[in-house]
Amino acid sequence: MIPDLLANNLRLASAPKAPGEAECVPPLAARQAPGYLWIGCSDSRTPAHEIVGLHPGELFVYRNVANLAPSHDAKFLSTLQFAVEVVGVHDVIVCGHYGCGGVRAALAPDRGGLMDHWLRPVRSFCVRHAAELDAITDIDARVNAACELNVREQVAGLAKNPFVLEAWRRGQPLTVHGWIYGQQDGRLHDLEASVRSPAGRPSQ
Repeated sequence: MIPDLLANNLRLASAPKAPGEAECVPPLAARQAPGYLWIGCSDSRTPAHEIVGLHPGELFVYRNVANLAPSHDAKFLSTLQFAVEVVGVHDVIVCGHYGCGGVRAALAPDRGGLMDHWLRPVRSFCVRHAAELDAITDIDARVNAACELNVREQVAGLAKNPFVLEAWRRGQPLTVHGWIYGQQDGRLHDLEASVRSPAGRPSQ
């Protein structure tokens, strides 16, 4: 119930702080200056701050279905520009998760209206990698392989993004990372797809 959420907030905001907590939790009213932009999935089981052990104010978060970084989406582009140029993040993390429902839907033959339009980039790279993916007979394993491919695709796209390229041109330290999260074991996995400069852009 919605009133329960408001009551939960009141209880949390009014609760006495444990010794030392006030010193280690940054005041939320202070200037926002996180060093990281997290591009993750909207899945409710992937809470960004908790996964990496950071407090609010230490991680700039953008989430959508299937953790896409679409070059045509104004909301994403404005978030990326703000994070890079105004907030001044030094790391952009694309974090997918195994068993992603969006990726699973993109692999399915059925169409889902507007959602199908959103997932079109995922469908496109799944077609390009069809031989590799079709060779995986277990559907869950195939979805997981596609989830990893999806993260790599988003990292490759970000390495070509004008805001990222401009940051590199002016000498701003900026690295784009590709990670994936296992909801069953709670562990992050580095896909070793990091890009730190235009020369290091992965090929798509």
